Amino acid sequence: MQVSRHYAHTPITEAIVDLKVTLPEGFSADDIENIHAHISEDFPIKEQIYAGLLQFESGPSIKIDASRKHHGLLFRSRDGLRIFQATLSGFTFNRLAPYNTWEEFSGDARRLWEVYKDVCRPSSVIRTAIRFINRLDLPGPILDFKEYLRTVPEVSPDLSQVLSGFFTQLQIPQEDLNCMLIINEAFTPPTSPEVVSVILDFDLFREHIWQSDDEDIWRFLEKLRHRKNLAFEASITDKTRRLIE
Repeated sequence: MQVSRHYAHTPITEAIVDLKVTLPEGFSADDIENIHAHISEDFPIKEQIYAGLLQFESGPSIKIDASRKHHGLLFRSRDGLRIFQATLSGFTFNRLAPYNTWEEFSGDARRLWEVYKDVCRPSSVIRTAIRFINRLDLPGPILDFKEYLRTVPEVSPDLSQVLSGFFTQLQIPQEDLNCMLIINEAFTPPTSPEVVSVILDFDLFREHIWQSDDEDIWRFLEKLRHRKNLAFEASITDKTRRLIE
């Protein structure tokens, strides 16, 4: 398998770290407001996050109560490229393109995690995940996907081979890491008439109760990142590598 490498024209459009947590009893979404004082210089834009509630009440006549509940806050950097979500269910950090390095991305995520942890005091982390969404602009408008991708939709030879859209999802257990790798592959609107644009999306997660120190969690996220790199290299051909070198 091709070893992971750095590409000058990285196709990453979004990178995400997500940690689901258990918070202390009685902690409310209003308490999350205290985070902003610590990050307002870098993340001045603040938005409310609401979770939908749907309740059914049986009886002579069925009653449905649909409502929203304050669930946390979303913070944006001035340039809109970094997004930090602090909610009652966990911590999420998004980095939009341009993506530079894992060290920069994970460093930003960890600094924000420290703020979230200090304010929200989670008793445990119950799910760890990373997700990397790539956009590949391949020479078009007509091409043989197998020249660029190693996992492609197979169409019966008795059908037209022209595709106007597709979506493929693979769920591949990673037994050595006790985690799941989900690969999504789909058409996306092209950037120009001369290309065919494809989303190649890697989502790795593990559901596990972490009550140890942060070092264990971030070391594991590093392992997920390495596995993502291997999965990316296994999914593309040398023709694609030449496009993004």
